[in-house]
Amino acid sequence: MTGELFAGLAALALVAGVAARRRILRRTGRASAGLSDDDVLQIEEDGVLVREDESLDMDEIREAEEQFWASESWDEAQEH
Repeated sequence: MTGELFAGLAALALVAGVAARRRILRRTGRASAGLSDDDVLQIEEDGVLVREDESLDMDEIREAEEQFWASESWDEAQEH
């Protein structure tokens, strides 16, 4: 009985993993976020990997962060 339960749970986990991987592949359009040869060369030369993600507008993010911190109150927290 426990063997059948274990096999069923393992099969369920396998199906869920395959479904999640397919969903990620559909969204990103690539097999993995692994390192390419060019990435490795950049790490060797610069000591850091910098990938420009075109979906992120860093200036917009910076402005939103500045607006957030400017709107925060620095008063003591009120205890209820």
